Amino acid sequence: MQGDRHDRAGEFTAPARVNLLGEHTDYTGGFVLPMAIPFFTVASISPRNDARYSFKSELFQELRELSLADRSTAAGDWSDYPVGVLRELQALGIGPPPFALHLRGNVPIGSGLSSSASAEVASAMAMLAHAKATLPAEQIALLCQRAENNFVHSPCGIMDQLVITAAKAMHALLLDTRTLGYEYVPLPQDVRILVCNSMVKHSIATGEYGVRRREVEAGQKVLCENISRISSLRDATLDDLHACRSQMSPESFARCRHILTENLRVLEAKEAMLCGDNVRFGKLMLAAHASQRDDFACSCPEIDFLVETAASLPGCFGARMTGGGFGGCTVNLVAQERVESFAGELKRHYHENFGVLAEIYVCEAVDGAMVRNAPNGNVPKQEPQF
Repeated sequence: MQGDRHDRAGEFTAPARVNLLGEHTDYTGGFVLPMAIPFFTVASISPRNDARYSFKSELFQELRELSLADRSTAAGDWSDYPVGVLRELQALGIGPPPFALHLRGNVPIGSGLSSSASAEVASAMAMLAHAKATLPAEQIALLCQRAENNFVHSPCGIMDQLVITAAKAMHALLLDTRTLGYEYVPLPQDVRILVCNSMVKHSIATGEYGVRRREVEAGQKVLCENISRISSLRDATLDDLHACRSQMSPESFARCRHILTENLRVLEAKEAMLCGDNVRFGKLMLAAHASQRDDFACSCPEIDFLVETAASLPGCFGARMTGGGFGGCTVNLVAQERVESFAGELKRHYHENFGVLAEIYVCEAVDGAMVRNAPNGNVPKQEPQF
């Protein structure tokens, strides 16, 4: 762990994230381009003297208590995320003394901004400190991913946890999810990142995410079995995919095509950002959304409407769905001088068509959990700017 993360004794903070490009690529060793944003989870931890662990959140009613020897399975509620982190720490031989863990924060739940990974990373930092143990940022991220995969049984990749631990203010993080190598890419100064919360989360989201991942893995298996140089989808080309098309389902072919083209878009986006080419970057965002909608089939009418409307408004270079899909948020690249008019028009059109008041946030890129703490332990209520 890097630096001193005690702003106040026993409190640890982790931001949320928005992904600019690179959706559903991180569980096949692909590239992603997220940034941390100023929504936060704060974990407060204090010792107990009764040989028990307790988990409490300001956002949920359930209080969970465990004995030190308890090895129960998931409860199916919010507490599974910090309990899963505890289980992974114990698997590494790190046994924190009895504690009371309390979570609070302002990350919108179910919005695609990774409230779960934010809670996991904040909890991991708190438990490690309580156990007087340390781990590098990458290992904390991997531990939190394992907690979500193994205990919560959500088949997420590594992107969310890694960017939440390692992000840098005013930069996006270009992550190679195969090697966990990353570089910081400066964000253009003449545009703003606007996150629009559709306020919609369709009930199929969790199950369909798992279906999509299985479809990807089935296509990846065909490629690996037929082409010796391919060990994961990351190694394949579009020509390889077409050569093996007849041996996989149409769904697997389409899902893999999204990922292969998305990896190319992420790398091109880096070059566009470094050149200050907002038009090119915006077109890549729109192409990414079309690929998610058509090849990955993880969009929904509300999100499609927000993206199409955003693209038609003055000052918008590009927009796309961000997160796992089936609702949640869009991310929009907007000229600085057009932010207010863009937000007002987007909200108006959305309300007229769906009867829902979207929330829009102008999001700066902030430091990750490994270098940033909530000032004086406070997490202000995050109000939408529009």
